[in-house]
Amino acid sequence: MRLNLPPLSQTLTSIWYGESPARWALWPAALAYRAVAQLRRAAYQRELLKAVELPVPVVVIGNVSVGGTGKTPFVIWLAAQLRQRNLRVGIVTRGYRGHATDWPRLVAPDSDPRDVGDEPVLLARRTGCPVAAGPDRVAAAQRLLAEQPVDVLLSDDGLQHYRLARRFEIAVVDGERGMGNGLCLPAGPLREPPERLSEVDAIVVNGGDWGHAGVFRAAAVVTSVYRVKDREVRPLESFKRGPVHAVAGIGNPQRFFDLLENAGLDVVPHPLEDHAELGPEQLHFDDPYGPVLVTEKDAVKCESFAHEDVWCVAVGLHFDADNTARLMRLVLRDLRGPAA
Repeated sequence: MRLNLPPLSQTLTSIWYGESPARWALWPAALAYRAVAQLRRAAYQRELLKAVELPVPVVVIGNVSVGGTGKTPFVIWLAAQLRQRNLRVGIVTRGYRGHATDWPRLVAPDSDPRDVGDEPVLLARRTGCPVAAGPDRVAAAQRLLAEQPVDVLLSDDGLQHYRLARRFEIAVVDGERGMGNGLCLPAGPLREPPERLSEVDAIVVNGGDWGHAGVFRAAAVVTSVYRVKDREVRPLESFKRGPVHAVAGIGNPQRFFDLLENAGLDVVPHPLEDHAELGPEQLHFDDPYGPVLVTEKDAVKCESFAHEDVWCVAVGLHFDADNTARLMRLVLRDLRGPAA
């Protein structure tokens, strides 16, 4: 399936994950970016820049590449696992593309995603945990801790936010894309050099076969499908009757389209930029006629104007019993000590 990606996304995808020679023209800038990233990390490691310690342990979930790797579904999964073990969990996140003028913000399930961003609202709804959003994750964490009793704090997409001291680091990797061409921005998709992965406490690989024997493997699965307007539930298989329009404003829309195609659906893809603002015009298609399927992240933004045939496909990460047991044993060992 050839996607009609926005021009910039199409160009970057060909450079980062293809054989485009344009990456070499950007290589000097990538070297400079890599050097700055390494110097900044070294400054925190040598305590030239001070990280802020919080009174509760912090688990940082992030990645070294830009684009969608499955961080938010993993945060949702991990929050549920910790809550099952009677831990009170709080979540901090950036609030990307939120238009609020005052940060940090406490986020409720009914918060306006235009103010705080789509991911914080989704996290508040799916986890039931207190959520704080803001560009400064330290300030967001301090605001949350001042108002909510929590035992552990999860930082969504905070791997490079070194000012927030952390007890445990988890990197989430797209198992199909891996590290792309292995270069840092702008020549490649990496925020930090690939060897940064050797320093994290755990690597979660979402799908595909990238990685080594020590990683924790997960697969994206559809957990439910519901009508955005009224939450009526329908099985995914019922959409096999004809073409469906799939709208995805996420970091890697192809992952969403592949998930639907692998379920046997006839998919007409409509990729959007990550965190794209939605309007009614993005949800109306006449040729061919068919229902519109959207991601959860997009569903929270279109509830007020979605028509009767717009459906949300909720996706979660599934770990088998062995991967679940190994990962949680590792996390809890650091959060509770050797006796956990």
